[in-house]
Amino acid sequence: MSVKKFRRAAAFGIFAASSLFAATASASTVAITEWMYNGDEFIEFTNLTNAAVDFSGWSYDDDSRSPGTVSLSAFGLVAAGESVILAENDAATFRSHWNLSASVKIIGGNTVNLGRNDEINLYNAANMLIDRLSYGDGNFPGTIRTQNVSGNPGNLAVLDQDNVTSDWVLSSVGDSFGSIASVSGEFVANPGRFALAPAAVPVPAAFPLMLSGLALFSIGRKKRA
Repeated sequence: MSVKKFRRAAAFGIFAASSLFAATASASTVAITEWMYNGDEFIEFTNLTNAAVDFSGWSYDDDSRSPGTVSLSAFGLVAAGESVILAENDAATFRSHWNLSASVKIIGGNTVNLGRNDEINLYNAANMLIDRLSYGDGNFPGTIRTQNVSGNPGNLAVLDQDNVTSDWVLSSVGDSFGSIASVSGEFVANPGRFALAPAAVPVPAAFPLMLSGLALFSIGRKKRA
């Protein structure tokens, strides 16, 4: 193979691998992992990456889809695998309802309340949509009614889907999510402790290919020189 053809093939391999890596890396970075729309209303966001994510400038909105509506900047740096909570009650009240330690980050006093048929939208500091969850309740076929009980994803794969029709389930005391009853006994959920969070997001198979392509491309250039 000529040097020119080798370099062209290497460049194409790098482009394809890096494109696949970028697409994979952008999926499921921070996700909506639990919510309760009625009762002790809250939304849980979990960092699914293996590095801290700075929530400065991040925001939430419901189905009006307006970035910047509710600031999430107070979460600050969210560690790998960490779950944070946006609650309707003030932070102290919500924390006491669930016996949560001070280490669980909570932004309380949310007034952009969820309805029976609504959306949860998460935006980053560039106002780009990071995750969206559209849901209904028992009167909207194919969904679950999170009244006094939270909804959880049955597996990590459903976090890439914009609805709760596939494998989202209601919390129950003692389930695999570690759900408990609130102190009052009125509600069931597991806020602040997402059981499915991976220790680290696996490196896509394309990434080693990209690195090897870069190495070969570099060798090719050195030989040419």
